[in-house]
Amino acid sequence: MELDFKQLGVAIKAIAEEKNLPEEVVQEAVEQALAAAYRRDYGDREQEIRVTMNLNTGEVDAYITKEVVERVGGDAYEISLIEAQLMKKDAKIGDMIEIHEKVETFGRVAAQTAKQVILQRLREAEREIVMAEYEDKIGTVINATISRVEGNIARVDLGKAQGIMPRSEQIQGERYYPGQRIKVYLKDVERGFRGPQLVVSRGNKEFIEWLFRGEVPEMESGAVEIKGIAREAGVRSKIAVASTVPGVDPVGTFVGGHGTRVNAVMSEVGEQEKIDIIVWKEDAKEYIAEALSPTKVSRVEIDASGQKAKVIVPEDQLSIAIGKSGQNVRLASKLTGYELDIEADRPQQQEAPAAAPEAAAPAQAPQNQQHSRTVEKVKPITPKLKKKSELENSLLEAIEEHGE
Repeated sequence: MELDFKQLGVAIKAIAEEKNLPEEVVQEAVEQALAAAYRRDYGDREQEIRVTMNLNTGEVDAYITKEVVERVGGDAYEISLIEAQLMKKDAKIGDMIEIHEKVETFGRVAAQTAKQVILQRLREAEREIVMAEYEDKIGTVINATISRVEGNIARVDLGKAQGIMPRSEQIQGERYYPGQRIKVYLKDVERGFRGPQLVVSRGNKEFIEWLFRGEVPEMESGAVEIKGIAREAGVRSKIAVASTVPGVDPVGTFVGGHGTRVNAVMSEVGEQEKIDIIVWKEDAKEYIAEALSPTKVSRVEIDASGQKAKVIVPEDQLSIAIGKSGQNVRLASKLTGYELDIEADRPQQQEAPAAAPEAAAPAQAPQNQQHSRTVEKVKPITPKLKKKSELENSLLEAIEEHGE
């Protein structure tokens, strides 16, 4: 197996086009491989050799670097002063000189070595280009296709690279299948043994922000902005928005006419995920009250440490404030950054007996005792059963009375 340089030149151009790699990158990889092959066939492993190739003609030239010495000890690394001066008149002892050699062909082993090195260098070059391309896209939403699902990990095809979406980055309850087209948020690009590893997400809060960015052009102009997001993917999200232009309704801008904008985002993340859009407030108490929407808040008391807050709500609003499995208060806490404690606002008249003087207590005691006694009196009668003989006697007595 000998290496046909002309065919190699054609193959290099084809590979560069197929892999979308710059031609000079592929050529550099091939020249490094040919240098390794030349060392194997004609030189020494430690020799400094540079190889150039003309992709159009297939001509290969090798340049061996040797040191000019007075007495040659090794032909592979050294050249005598007389020989050096024949190639370069002003050569002197200690100079490094390149000797040109024309390469016609390589042997079978060297050709195989060149092939392996070329493939390895091309893979490395491809990885570097992928890294450079996708590193600029970190923090953006890109289109992807599900290639396969392996347990809790979904593998996605991003065009020139493969990405992974772990369970923690998926939307709860969402199902994926090969060939499915989705939008994903590029979270990170990691260097792995098999090349760049792209980590994508649909479950993080940044994904929601980017979806709104695509639906709300006012965000680009700076008229409105998202101040904070708290999200439990697939269940519920709370978004705090604000306006920088007087007279612009931030919530209405994000919702859109007839809810078109927020509905477009919900259709991407799944209809099961509810999205609450609230107005961001600079005042912490007002912000906490807004964050607990749709709860009606009576008042907010912030702890002196500034990390906790007690929220007083009407008694009929307590369950709404807490939400299913504590979801509403949990998201409000994430959004505001405060640890929230929800308490019911008890009416004044219910609290009065507890705060009344001790003298008032005995007045109610007889009623309570009478009530408890009544309960005790009724309880034993209903479950007690009469004996058969007693029933018969009572029945006979009733008949006699009726007859009289």
